[in-house]
Amino acid sequence: MTDKSVFIYSEELLKYKFNSHHPFNQFRLKLTLDLLKKMHAINDSLIVPPRMATEEELCMIHDPDYVNAVKLAGLNQLEKEKAENFGLGTEDTPVFPGMHEASALLVGGTLTAVDQVMSGQADHALHLGGGLHHGFRGKASGFCIYNDSSVAIQYLQKKYNARVLYVDTDAHHGDGVQWSFYDDPNVCTLSIHETGRYLFPGTGNVNERGQGKGYGFSFNIPVDAFTEDESLLFAYSSALKEVAEFFKPDIILTQNGADSHYYDPLTHLSATMKIYREIPKIAHEIAHQYCNGKWIAVGGGGYDIWRVVPRAWALIWLEMTENSNCYGSLPAEWIDFWQKEAPVTLPKMWDDPEDMYEPIPRKDEISEKNMRTLEKALYPIRSHTKTESM
Repeated sequence: MTDKSVFIYSEELLKYKFNSHHPFNQFRLKLTLDLLKKMHAINDSLIVPPRMATEEELCMIHDPDYVNAVKLAGLNQLEKEKAENFGLGTEDTPVFPGMHEASALLVGGTLTAVDQVMSGQADHALHLGGGLHHGFRGKASGFCIYNDSSVAIQYLQKKYNARVLYVDTDAHHGDGVQWSFYDDPNVCTLSIHETGRYLFPGTGNVNERGQGKGYGFSFNIPVDAFTEDESLLFAYSSALKEVAEFFKPDIILTQNGADSHYYDPLTHLSATMKIYREIPKIAHEIAHQYCNGKWIAVGGGGYDIWRVVPRAWALIWLEMTENSNCYGSLPAEWIDFWQKEAPVTLPKMWDDPEDMYEPIPRKDEISEKNMRTLEKALYPIRSHTKTESM
């Protein structure tokens, strides 16, 4: 390994749990780590436990009244009507005991990753428990109570004076992070997601470019429903390379939702494991090109926790550690151990079969539409570059 990478984890992260039938299930963290262990790709010396974020840290982004409401809700001391005003106790974000502590630990995990990288103890840090990108200043939203990425970016600015490039490849738009820094020219947000015409949160249009001093530092590429690997990867690769060249960050923070996969039950995209190989690979290259390798990766969405998420997230760690042992068969020991609990047949291979789904009838039309969206999204950069070269 040429880079030092750390994996932020403890079993305590599994306490972020709404209920037994909620689609957001952090058990996927355990499945991913066990996959890495059973293929001997990680040892305990590289696992760093998360710390709890302090109230002061949470309030760099979140309203103190909201933090207090989360605390009371977790103690079952918040009236239903008040809770709903804060987005708590809804179908998406039900109240559960100890929710403040569980949520603050997720945030603290991302802050642990920041300190590991910025202090030089590691080049890269992976915190799969984070990536809760829908949390707002005073409201929970879309399974997210506190917004760990927003808090971490603010922390990076205040403690380390860093220019941050935030890259979000979750199928859902990274709305909470975008709005947190919409007027800040020292934070650049790039979100590649399924169009909001059919999917929560309904935002992330091409024309959301930032405001005030932050205008031109927010980039959105909403791809069409049923988008496949090639089109999605072209949009991601082109956008990330051009945006990084334009912004020249000190550090890259990637949110790695694994819900663009064809099997995901909540979204309408048609990606396969191919994209989950390439997404971290290009992020890794960009981190070394512009940031002396400084790269923090967090988790996010991903609701097929058995067939998709462990493979997709394990590939981030394998890329970080430059471990090429991720082709062919998955470890039989992992499959045999977990198949007894899994409600679906576990995949045997790292890659998906070529004939996983019927051909998409509108493939060319979708790809063409995505190409036009990409051009619109990158127009400010491309037109500026063109003007400069004249």
